[in-house]
Amino acid sequence: MQYPRPGASPQVFDVVPVGHLCIDSIILPQRQTPFVVLGGSATYASLAARRLEARVAIVSKVGADFPEAYRWWLNQEGINTSGLAKAENAQTTRYELKYNDDLSDRTLLLKGKAPPLAVEDLPNPLKAMAIHLAPIAGEVPYEVAEQLRKSADVLSFDPQGLVRRFDENGNITHDALPDARILDLINIYKSSKVEVEAITGLTELNQAIKAIHDHGTKIVIVTLGSEGAVLSVEGTRYDVPACKPEKLVDPTGAGDAFIGGFLREYVNDENILRCACVGAATASFVVEGVGPTSFGDKTQVYQRARELYEKEIKQ
Repeated sequence: MQYPRPGASPQVFDVVPVGHLCIDSIILPQRQTPFVVLGGSATYASLAARRLEARVAIVSKVGADFPEAYRWWLNQEGINTSGLAKAENAQTTRYELKYNDDLSDRTLLLKGKAPPLAVEDLPNPLKAMAIHLAPIAGEVPYEVAEQLRKSADVLSFDPQGLVRRFDENGNITHDALPDARILDLINIYKSSKVEVEAITGLTELNQAIKAIHDHGTKIVIVTLGSEGAVLSVEGTRYDVPACKPEKLVDPTGAGDAFIGGFLREYVNDENILRCACVGAATASFVVEGVGPTSFGDKTQVYQRARELYEKEIKQ
């Protein structure tokens, strides 16, 4: 599947995640050797949306060391990879993720970094119902976001890769956005509590959420791990419980799977709380396997989402 030539009518995708695909080395408790897997927020979000039968494409940049088997796998899943650029004289972004004994925390180290996306890397034409900006290592500058705003009905944003700062050893701290104007472009914001605090400078969650809304953002989602998520729609707050997995193997990508599932439902004009339940259900499947290998099928995801909605949301 290819993007149409410039000037042609573009295929309209449902969900297009934008950000580095990466190579993750995941170190889990009681295992000395890491699992080396395809990673990156764009990977998890795209696979999550695709398992719900969305029309999905990715926009990303990798290095010459990126395994072609990963692209093949994404294509086999039905994801359009025509927007995956390869920088031949560069390396792919790489992370090491080391989890503690109960999987409640991790140490994250940057081991390699691909070049940032540029406006000229973007497919032309590109049309999507929802584009999700999902940087993991500073690769989506404001100019790229501004250009992508023109290609989407809805622009979603996870700031994690723009608030990360890296020292010479790859250790990570958090700081404010390098260009806060990106918040003025978006319709949907999703991040962890640590990241929304870094962006707003506010530690009280409701105040931080309001600060994001003040940029004109309609929907703010703050994921809280095993405690679920906070969904704020134009200032009205809803607490969305976590959907319990059958087992917890690897928490990597849970938040990214959440937004992939959420956006897939949102572009279909679904009830906003049902969208959140589908996001939670999607996240509950991805943690049951290592890396981006466990997403469930559409029927299974919707069943868990329905149970969550009926038991926890619908009162």
